Amino acid sequence: MNIQEHEKAIQEIWALFRETDREFKAMSQKTDKRFKETDRQFRETDKKINKLAGLFDDQWGKLMEALVEGSVLKLFQDRGVGVYQIFQRARSHRNGRHMEVDLLMVNNDEVVVVEVKTTLRAEYVSKFVEKLTGRFPEFFPRYAGLNVYGAVAGLRIVQESNLFAERQGLFVIKVGGEGMTQILNKEDFDPKNFGTSS
Repeated sequence: MNIQEHEKAIQEIWALFRETDREFKAMSQKTDKRFKETDRQFRETDKKINKLAGLFDDQWGKLMEALVEGSVLKLFQDRGVGVYQIFQRARSHRNGRHMEVDLLMVNNDEVVVVEVKTTLRAEYVSKFVEKLTGRFPEFFPRYAGLNVYGAVAGLRIVQESNLFAERQGLFVIKVGGEGMTQILNKEDFDPKNFGTSS
């Protein structure tokens, strides 16, 4: 092989290399484009799934609250707590912050704040007690001076959260079974007054 043939072979190799490099880059760009499109589609799907999950959770929560709301006034009246008004998802906005209460029952002297959960757990009870003692008086000052009682309601009650809630002075409401809802506390249960008049 002479020098000219050798240089020609080198040029052909370089030309082949450049062509392969161009093809590789073109394939990489197509692959990147496909990955980006797939990633975009995954993100859109995730958003849709999260939106649906949020709608389901919200609707399920409303259903649970509606199940409790249907008979809870009478349950408390039968226990000697004469509440006669009920508000579902009572909201308060103050200083750029907000608070929502699942169910709020009132009369002229008493307030019952109810937290509704599908599955009642001890940690939910603790958070609710903090809400009652800390945030509720701040966000619902119109009930200052009244007797404020707390209640937790659940379809499933786990971790002996009913016993824990009762030790915290809360009423415990079981959703389901005969009569749909029932207060689990014994008749002689003495609830804690979380109000400012206590």
